[in-house]
Formats: sequence, structure tokens, C-alpha cells
Amino acid sequence: MSQSGYQKVQLDFHGRPLTVETGRMAKQAGGAALVQLGESVVLVTATAQPNAREGIDFFPLTCDYQEKTFAAGKIPGGFFKREGRPAEKEILTSRLIDRPLRPLFPKGFHCETQVIATVLSHDRENDPDVISLLGASTALVLSDIPWNGPIAAVRIGRIGGKFVINPTTSQLGDSDMNIIVAGSRDAIVMVEGGAQMVPEAVVLEALMTAHESLQPLITLQENLRGLVGKPKRTVTAPVVDADLERRLRETALPELRTALAKSGKHERYAGLDAARDAVIASVGDGTAERAKQVGGLFDKLKKEVVRETIIHEGRRLDGRGLGDVRPITCEVEVLPRTHGSALFTRGETQALVVSTLGTSSDEQKIDALIGETYKKFMLHYNFPPFSTGEVKFLRSPGRREIGHGALAERALLPVLPAEDEFPYTIRIVSEILESNGSSSMATVCGGSLSLMDAGVPVKAPVAGVAMGLIKEGDQVRVLSDILGDEDHLGDMDFKIAGTEQGVTAVQMDIKIAGTTRAIMQQALDEARTARLHILGIMNQRIARPRGELSTYAPRIVTIHIKPDRIRDLIGPGGKVIRGITEETGVKIDVEDDGTVYVASADGVSMQKAIDKIRAITAEAEVGKIYRGTVRKIVDFGAFVEIFPGTDGLVHISQLANERVRKVSDVLKEGDVISVKVLEVDRSGKIRLSRKEAMKDEGQQEAQH
Repeated sequence: MSQSGYQKVQLDFHGRPLTVETGRMAKQAGGAALVQLGESVVLVTATAQPNAREGIDFFPLTCDYQEKTFAAGKIPGGFFKREGRPAEKEILTSRLIDRPLRPLFPKGFHCETQVIATVLSHDRENDPDVISLLGASTALVLSDIPWNGPIAAVRIGRIGGKFVINPTTSQLGDSDMNIIVAGSRDAIVMVEGGAQMVPEAVVLEALMTAHESLQPLITLQENLRGLVGKPKRTVTAPVVDADLERRLRETALPELRTALAKSGKHERYAGLDAARDAVIASVGDGTAERAKQVGGLFDKLKKEVVRETIIHEGRRLDGRGLGDVRPITCEVEVLPRTHGSALFTRGETQALVVSTLGTSSDEQKIDALIGETYKKFMLHYNFPPFSTGEVKFLRSPGRREIGHGALAERALLPVLPAEDEFPYTIRIVSEILESNGSSSMATVCGGSLSLMDAGVPVKAPVAGVAMGLIKEGDQVRVLSDILGDEDHLGDMDFKIAGTEQGVTAVQMDIKIAGTTRAIMQQALDEARTARLHILGIMNQRIARPRGELSTYAPRIVTIHIKPDRIRDLIGPGGKVIRGITEETGVKIDVEDDGTVYVASADGVSMQKAIDKIRAITAEAEVGKIYRGTVRKIVDFGAFVEIFPGTDGLVHISQLANERVRKVSDVLKEGDVISVKVLEVDRSGKIRLSRKEAMKDEGQQEAQH
């Protein structure tokens, strides 16, 4: 087997060329892969320190995804003109790479390991995220780092009822689902994505189709490993002292079972801490190393007891049955001056969720490789330390907070009204006040309630639930609405959100092999049952959006003007529009197509602003009589302003019924007169008549 050298493999992958090469770039990294799909190119490296980090009992893995602006032929904005802190897309993709890789490293491997994916080229059609995961797996497979891969990932969409593998950015606009599926040769290991209220049966079929479609990518990596893969480092699994483990079991089991029987999280944790301390005092030798070893065995025994109780007794940590959902309470109108607010509590998880409505000027501008885009819907998730009874420094949101917020945002997006129906920018903020299991799904439920409380005309209420799995041999137990410990000690975390009609978001991480189609089917079916239960409770509090917006929310009125009149509304240097906003206090946003949004919580001020806008941008109608002001006298007639900034010419022959020798004989500048529009020519010039206006007004008086 060759230990080094250049290799390149190419295959036609669902209609587009996919290339993986190694040995040309980043040769000093532990492993490197250059992956290209279409004209999107990502370089992924995997490197591990030669020696284990001392004094740790966890695996120090870092996964980073970074986009270079040169990849899309752009120069960064800002003063420094170089890439700065990671954008949300980069953070979410870093998580996407980390989640399926991490469980596949062997126990006992504690060498600091880093995976870096760098986007070198982006064709704006083929998203680099899924090929970054392929590159990460390939780099690890080819390196000397011990890892139980390979894996691969694809994105699956559905257009016109047919599944599409790795749809392009353009195609996704017509797709009713956008789901990334990562898998090994035998099983799905991670799922992340959203859908437009798609039935569970379709989601399951999509997952199975995606897993089948990624198999050639597994074969590709196995072939490359045979050609240029490095020998793997040996890992010494932690040695368990059998006598110590026996003594610990005899000492710890009674107290451990007593502590685990406590249904409250803090009471249970206090009992477990006391039991651990007692065991360490009993079987430890007084050294820190021994205490650490005993603590590790205690945690292993705790996991074993929890799983056995679920498998054999069908009883969970808090005493619930496998399919039971914790008690739920829902409140709305929690805060007096917000536009919409809700307090959603499920067991020991609680989310205070607030919706705020704004105008188009509140949209978030995103400068990404695919170009500038604007977000009208944002969901921000915050996880303060007091939610778990801890004390920590308050810092900016981390990867977990951004990931949870993105999942909840994805779950709610499909039910939001179209922009032409509801031209508001919407921001939801979720403050997690208590946490013991799936605060992201509590955010989905609270977000749905707060949107309806704000009067946002959502298509349907949305709820979410986290499902778990305990698998011991052929014994399989699916858990509904899992606790934090059940997530940590279990084999799967499967979050599913949706409406009564279908699924809007999914996120799944699996720690074991052997998750069959039947298990996935059971999890989806039981998640639907739990979701409908939660929706039923939510609907008892508020079942549909309020008929009116909050008193404190802005009202937005849409006006359409001709695009060529935008300059008149804006005025030189923004003078005209600024004058209107300063005088009335409203917010005015103008789109390039002539759409004008006027926003204000004060109806009188809004109407005043609308009247001014209509006056400035009004169009002259042929045959209509206007009251205008004489602005300029010339030899051949007078220019009369019929709207602010809009003049027309009254020719001297149209000033009066009798012949007029000099215009100044009948008019002077500043006179207010009635004029009738005779013609508006193709260039926009307006021909007016004072004579015809006087004639029409005389006839109207005679009729009266």
C-alpha cells in the first residue's frame, strides 16, 4: 500500500461531476481532501496532535468551516478588508460537520484533533456544506487518526413529487423539502433540515432514499484508503479494574437506585452527587486519580441502571411511561408592551418567547458568497446559565445557541404569511428560563404561540418534540419528550417539529449503528402522536392568530407609485421623504419597483403621511380639473403646478374664452386657478386649459 502520493477520483453524481483528490494540497496535514462538485471546491484537512492531552477525560475535537470571499470573486466589506468572525452559515456548517464525526472516534483517544474545511471556490449553485462533510470524512479516512468511518452526506429535495439528490440553489426554490442526511455504509447517523408541512411517510422515504444515494461516496473513500491511506495509530482502551468495579457495584447500586428514583432534576442530581461522594469515600484510596477512576465507573453504572430500567420496566427517570409527554402549561400576553409574548412550560423546561414586528428597514442584510440577501424573519435563542442553576459569564451566543435558534426558525418559517399578505419583518427572541430537555422544541411551541398572540396570520400552529432511543441488542425502546439525561445516556436525539398537517423541521443525531427503517418509522409515528397532543394543549390557550395587531405594533400600509416618481418622493439628498417622516413620525420604506411601505402605530399620522405621498407622486388624469398655483409667466402661456413638483402648461390660447393679448393681463405668479388636463404626452409633458375648466365648472353650477 502506498503511504503517499497523488490520487484523484471522479464520478458522475446525479448529473454533475464530483471529484475527490488528495496528495496535491496540504500534504503536511494528517489527512487532506480536495472535493469539487460543479465549480464549488472545498479543501478539508484533519490533523491530530501526536500525544494525548494530559488530565482530560473527554475527546478534544474542533471542527471549523470557513468561507473565503475570493471563492466567489468578492472582496470583504468593512475597514480591514479581510474575513472576520464566522458568519451564521459558517457556524451552522461547522456544527453539521462535527455532529456525525464525533461519535465515531474510539474511546480512549484523547489527542487534540482539528478538522478544517475551507471553501476555495463557490459557483453559487452547489452548496459547499455537504461536500465539506464528504471531505472531512475522506481526510480522516486517509489520515493516521483512529476513526470508525467513512461516512458521507447528501442533500435531498422534492420537486413536483420527485426526490432530487443535491438540488442546486435554484432548484431549492421549487422544492418542498431541504434535508441533509449523513450516513455510513449501514445506517443513517445524522439528519438536519426542513420541509413545507410534509407528511411523515414522505420524510421517511426521503431519508431512506438519501441513505441509498450516498453509498457510492462511501465506496469512493474506501477505494482511496486502499490506495493512499496511512496506517492508523493504536488506541489503548481504558483498562477497567474488575475488582474495583465489583466493589463499586456492591456499594453504589442501592444508593444509586434511590437517587435515580427522584423525579425532580435538582433533587435527583443532589442524590447522585451524594451517592458518588459516598462511593468515592468508601472504595477510593484518597488520591485524585483514584477518585477520577471511581467517578468514571459510577457514571458508567448510572447509565447502565437508567437504560435497564427503561428496557425492562418501561419506566423513565421521572417516572413517566415511554410515550408520555411531561405536563404542559401555555400562557400568552405575558408582557404588556411587547407585540406578542408567550410562556411555554413543559416539565422542567421553560421558554419565554417574544415576537416583534418591524418594517422592511429592519430586515437583516446577509452578505454571503452567493450574494447579498435579506432576511425578513429572524429567531434568536438565548440560554442563560440560571436556566440550569449554574453560574457562568454572559457571553455572545455560542454554536449551540445559534444551532438551536436556526432549528426553531426553520420549523416556523413554512407557516409564515407571504410578504404581499403581511409586509412585516418579524423577529422572535426565545429566552430559556429553565432547561431539562429540548429547549429548542419549547422555543418552537412558544414561538408559534407568540406569533399568534402578535396577530401574525400564520397558516397553522407549530409544535415540536424531542424523541430518544434506547437499544440493547434486539431490545428497542423509543422515548417521547426526552429529558436532558435521556439525551445524554441514550442512543438517539431526534427532534421533529411540524403542524397537524406535516413536518416542518427535523434534526437527528444517532450514536449507534443499526437504526433500521422500522425504528425510524416508529420514532416518526410516535413523534406525530406527541406533537398532536402538544398542539391540542396549545390550541386550548390560543388556537388562531388574533384578529388585530398589538396596539404597540406598527401598522403598515402599502402604496404603489410609478418607479419614475420615486425620485420625486425621495427628493434631492432625501430631503422630501425626510421631511415627511420628521413631520409625521412615520417610517417610510421605498422599493425599486415603486412599492412604498408606510408604518406607524398612530393612524392620524399615517393618513397625513399617505396624503402627502399621494400628493407628491400623483399622476395627472386627462379630463380632470385641478386647483393649481401659477408658478411662472412666459410669453406663450403660464406654468401651473397641479401637484407638488408637477407643472403643466396653460397655453395663452387656453387662458380665457376671449382673446388674451398678454398673459400678465389675466394672471400673475402665485394665483390659484382651476385647470383641466387636456393631454399628457409620451414624454410626460402636461397640457392644461383654464378656459375648459371654467366652462365645465359653469355647466356644473347651471345644473345645480
